[in-house]
Amino acid sequence: MSMDRRTLLKGLAVAGAGAVAPVEASEKYAEAPDDAVGMLYDATKCIGCQACVTACKTANNMPGNRYNPPEDLSGDTKNIIRLYEEADETSYMKSQCMHCVDPGCCNACMIGAFKKREYGIVTWDPDRCIGCRYCQVACPYNIPKFQWNTGVPLIVKCELCNHIIHDPDTGTLREGALPGCCQACPKEAVIFGKYTDLIEDAKQRIADRPERYWGPDGEPKIFGLTDGGGTQVLYLADLNFEKLGLPTLGDEGTAKQAREIQHGIYRGFIAPVALYGVLGLVMWRNSRAAKKEEG
Repeated sequence: MSMDRRTLLKGLAVAGAGAVAPVEASEKYAEAPDDAVGMLYDATKCIGCQACVTACKTANNMPGNRYNPPEDLSGDTKNIIRLYEEADETSYMKSQCMHCVDPGCCNACMIGAFKKREYGIVTWDPDRCIGCRYCQVACPYNIPKFQWNTGVPLIVKCELCNHIIHDPDTGTLREGALPGCCQACPKEAVIFGKYTDLIEDAKQRIADRPERYWGPDGEPKIFGLTDGGGTQVLYLADLNFEKLGLPTLGDEGTAKQAREIQHGIYRGFIAPVALYGVLGLVMWRNSRAAKKEEG
């Protein structure tokens, strides 16, 4: 991890400008981009084999194997399978970054380490991160995790295997490339594709077998279609989504609500220059620590 002086100053300038003239909530991620990609997880097809967990760790060079599966997301785990079991109800549940249409983590990050980039993928830039962990507080799904056991900690979350599916030289998706979890699933319980195609796929599954899927008032539901402003990771299940660990959110994004509050506080005030000076020192210190650890 490294940061040059230009990157540092640019980050501070962007943050300061954001405090003086914040973007109106309606202008921020109102909907998924036209070329958005995502995943569809169908809990009724999942067999809990943990192949996706192992593949995720392999794809992201993280420790662990299927014989010792993690129980929760952590600084070493971007994707897990949980088992819900109560009385006569049983289901598996996949947990990873939801790649929200209007991400709370991006809104909370003062330096722009979190961004919604090409194809709507929410990524994290270690060169900009100051370790404030506001992203963890802002995420309604409790996804970003912090590495507490290293001198130069990272924020860890699913990035849709962006380093695998996205060609940085051409700026396009690599043909046939899939996130590790989607490639490994033997039952196609989780699939990758264009966001709009995934929505149509989910709707078709419900139309074909409406009795198979859960929804409020007996109507089958696609979680993420509008929840929390929408997510590019969609869910189908035969049980209440709350029982599977997904929060109950309105149709308005939590990031939009937070922005409206922040804008009310900052409107008409001068940017807190001293604060950004402190943040700059923290970023500079982290850069020096990273160089020492690497060298």
